[in-house]
Amino acid sequence: MRRSGVMGGVSLSGMDMAVPVPPRRTAPPPPPPGPPGTRVGETPPGRPRPTRLTVAQRRRPGWSGGRGSWRPTARTSRATRSAVRHHHLPRHRRPLHLPPRHRPRDRPRYPAPRARRPPARRRAGRPPPSQPRPAGAPGGRPPVVDWLDAPRPKAGVGIWRFRHVPPPPAAPARLAPATIAGMLIPVAVGLLIWSAYRRGTLPYMYAVLQTLTPGDWWYHGTTAPRDWHGIAAHDVFGGVVFVGLVCAIAALGSWGRIVRHYLGRFRPAVRGALAGAGALIALAFVWPEAFGLGWDPLPVASPVLSLVSLVGGGYDVLESPFLVYPLYALITALVVWPFARVGDWAGLHRARRAKSAAGPTGPAPDAAPGVPRSQWPQLREAGQHRAAERLVGDLAAGRMNDVDCARVHRAWRDTDRDAGRRAALVRSLVEEGAATGAHPSGDRDLPHRSATHDLLLEQVRIGRYAPAERTPHAYHGAGLALDPGLLGTSLLAVGPSGAGKTRSLVAPVVEALTLQALTGGCAVVAVGAASAPLGADEAYDVVVRLGDPASRYDLDLYAGATDPDEAAAFLAEGLVGDLEGVEPRRAATVLAQLIGPYRTAYGRFPTVPVLRELLEARSETLRSLLARLPADGAQAMRRELDSRMRQVGTATDLGPVLADRLAALDRPAFAEFFGGGREVRPFSLAAVAQHPMRVRISLPEGGHEEAARLLSRLLLAQFQSVTRDRAGRGHLAFLVLDDAAGALTPGTVRALQRLRPQKAAVVLALRTLAEVQETLHGPLLAVVGCRMAFAGLPTWDGRAFAEAWGTERVETTEVAHHTVFADQPMTRAFHALRKLVTGKAVTTEAVTVREVERQRWSASDLAHAVPPGHAVLSLTHVRGEHTPPLLVDLRG
Repeated sequence: MRRSGVMGGVSLSGMDMAVPVPPRRTAPPPPPPGPPGTRVGETPPGRPRPTRLTVAQRRRPGWSGGRGSWRPTARTSRATRSAVRHHHLPRHRRPLHLPPRHRPRDRPRYPAPRARRPPARRRAGRPPPSQPRPAGAPGGRPPVVDWLDAPRPKAGVGIWRFRHVPPPPAAPARLAPATIAGMLIPVAVGLLIWSAYRRGTLPYMYAVLQTLTPGDWWYHGTTAPRDWHGIAAHDVFGGVVFVGLVCAIAALGSWGRIVRHYLGRFRPAVRGALAGAGALIALAFVWPEAFGLGWDPLPVASPVLSLVSLVGGGYDVLESPFLVYPLYALITALVVWPFARVGDWAGLHRARRAKSAAGPTGPAPDAAPGVPRSQWPQLREAGQHRAAERLVGDLAAGRMNDVDCARVHRAWRDTDRDAGRRAALVRSLVEEGAATGAHPSGDRDLPHRSATHDLLLEQVRIGRYAPAERTPHAYHGAGLALDPGLLGTSLLAVGPSGAGKTRSLVAPVVEALTLQALTGGCAVVAVGAASAPLGADEAYDVVVRLGDPASRYDLDLYAGATDPDEAAAFLAEGLVGDLEGVEPRRAATVLAQLIGPYRTAYGRFPTVPVLRELLEARSETLRSLLARLPADGAQAMRRELDSRMRQVGTATDLGPVLADRLAALDRPAFAEFFGGGREVRPFSLAAVAQHPMRVRISLPEGGHEEAARLLSRLLLAQFQSVTRDRAGRGHLAFLVLDDAAGALTPGTVRALQRLRPQKAAVVLALRTLAEVQETLHGPLLAVVGCRMAFAGLPTWDGRAFAEAWGTERVETTEVAHHTVFADQPMTRAFHALRKLVTGKAVTTEAVTVREVERQRWSASDLAHAVPPGHAVLSLTHVRGEHTPPLLVDLRG
């Protein structure tokens, strides 16, 4: 059966079967206008109210699910068709996939690994939101790719390098090269000379013209022209005089320097535009007829044409367009050339060509040079294309964050000289991708971040350099960042309570070190009060809460030591290191004489109550221990214990002093700690020297202040002991003391200088230097590489910092005013009249410029000139680079 008809504008006649063709999408006709006075969008009176679809109606088979697209079907009602035709169907006004919230360009963006939700049911015709968009599409690149490809230019020590833009060179303070009188006086003189020349009253001027030209051009004894030669010669000579006057006026009035001085304040494009406007004004005086102006032209073009006529033998040569038009172009170029130099048109042209050469497909201004880091060029250069493609795929799919990128970069760099480890790394990259070499805890990010980090350079941003007078120009407005290279020289921060030491410095540094521990770069032990904001417990591998029965970990009092002498050394430093008149070496001998025999007898070191009982030296206790020692093979331990028993009760016996200090830990709050019998895992500080661990130790608060100070000293001494002889380790070890009051002793300060070669360092925070012995102020400030003085520092603390930072040579200018005494009567009369008018005596100025040495920051400046929220910081890198003390804003 043959059918014919028209559907959708397409003829179907002659076909065996009618094929339904969808109608073309055309813009629906606008609704007919209503009566006068009807508002836009208001239904005119008398017209039926349009039908509006609900959400349920939109889900009917007639709704396609696209953004505002609708396609009628056989089941679509007539009311729905009418509503769509008259634009009364509600449409989506915003896309469903909103772009990410804008963030500052100088902050890296990174995706944290999240648990993926199960995919929800979606309508047909709409792509799933989880489907990755192409990399070239706007917003299609994951944030970690933008973070990885961002430029990190070379910069000075302590400068935040992520998208860092160096400040433009400092322009020297320039004064105007001339005064207004100096500009106008040459102009007035030039106008007088030109007027005199035009009237013929300038003496000896025409004598020069007669000397330089043939005599038959003039009437005898005059410069009246006989023919056209004289007329042309007058024209040429007038042009030479005019050009000479203009050049002389410009040179005497310093017009070139004045123009460059004032135009130099504008941007290159504005400077070029202003120079172009000046060129147009000059051309309007040279070619007024070209601009439709009626004034006489300046003698610039006419002298050139007259000179060409004299050389060519007549005015007939000017009838050739091949000569005249090049002359016009040459004259115009000579007029415009000074303006082009002032406006630097050549430089603008080169910049425009470079920008057009890059084109729309060229790299963005903030793109990294060369091959993007997100393509892993170091792997491709080594021929490992499969591993590179696997990482590129993980980046594009959002399965990789900044911690993973930093960890892979570190692993690739560490295996540079080991072919076996490099091959194993490549196999792991191909198989596991972003999860290669993950931290033993399984964490690939922190649960929460409060600071800004750039893990590719291992930097954490803590503030901004203030554009102060003492700050070098390269640091003006730059971000302040700390990295392991700076912290590796140890850092000391001193400031009163409330100055922001924990919030602005310690907390960001601890957070940065915990992130870098996830990449295998370092181990960190954060020590502070339980209330100190040093991060959540989930950010650490081990959390030791001393004095809290709910603590899952205990602290090993002996740091895993097996040598009694080593354990006694740092235990004595923690117990009596701060006592004046008590030598820690003798205290260590007393402790070794007790814990050595006890370990031989019982196979372990004594707990706190047992050790206190041994130090109190009860006769039955020591005899019982002596009886426990084996008869053979323990002669040395028997001799040690016998020596200790002979010292009991003498004037030099340190046992009671040690027992009294140890009593601070032998309290009911610590009865289940330090090996007291709880079923918890003891933590030894020696583990941080072997593994990149994250440890948080909470010190007791309240009435246990002396115990907290003793534990701080003990932990610092243990850290210095366990990090000894570990120069070959691949990771750094850091100890952060949020409150180092009472932790620094002469022994620990001497040991600080041995940490840097052992790839270990400490971060110390103090409220005042008075919490340290006065004799240790100088050695402490000398041994640390980074020193930080917060606002509100006392003057006596500022004096110690001022001496540590030393002096610098500066150039000073002294101006002295001396009264002038005149000898002549007339001069004295003028001076008296001037004093009567001005009220000041006549003086002369004597300027003296000399170099002097002054303190970089004086004690008074540190105490009174540092604004709140600021600090003065000096940095030293492990490579030896350093910065002077600079004012930094910790709120930026």
